[in-house]
Amino acid sequence: MTYRVCFVCTGNICRSPMAESVFRARVAEAGLEDRVEVDSAGTGGWHEGDPADPRTVSVLEEHGYDGEHVARQFQPSWFARLDLVIALDSGHLKALRRLAPTEEDALKVRLLRSYDPVAGDDLDVPDPYYGHGDGFEECLDMVEAASTGLLAAVRERLEGRAA
Repeated sequence: MTYRVCFVCTGNICRSPMAESVFRARVAEAGLEDRVEVDSAGTGGWHEGDPADPRTVSVLEEHGYDGEHVARQFQPSWFARLDLVIALDSGHLKALRRLAPTEEDALKVRLLRSYDPVAGDDLDVPDPYYGHGDGFEECLDMVEAASTGLLAAVRERLEGRAA
């Protein structure tokens, strides 16, 4: 069985595509690409069909990640096929839990930085969109730090599943 993870931010052009690309690379490094599916979406549809922000692409590619991306809006019907929905900040967390058709679906929603043991109390990944390039670098650092713990959590969930 495939374990499905979807990262969600506001417009799906900065934070969530960055998280998708980094986590997909971690999944591939772990040899789990045949068991884990990774994608992303936005809470809104403003950028649907657009590529990732050029600053996101630049930072990803500078660090050896894939920058290829097309934005889309998260749909409540996706909860049925997803195992984990990763929100990039607390606003996304609340919005996604409100969209969840069932309580079980709402429990699938988690904050990305909750998987980073040194994140502290502020679990939001700041939106770099209106800032400078250093905000995108900071975003990548946070995403990379949380991806290790997220991969461990996904591995744990996979242990009981059929290959």
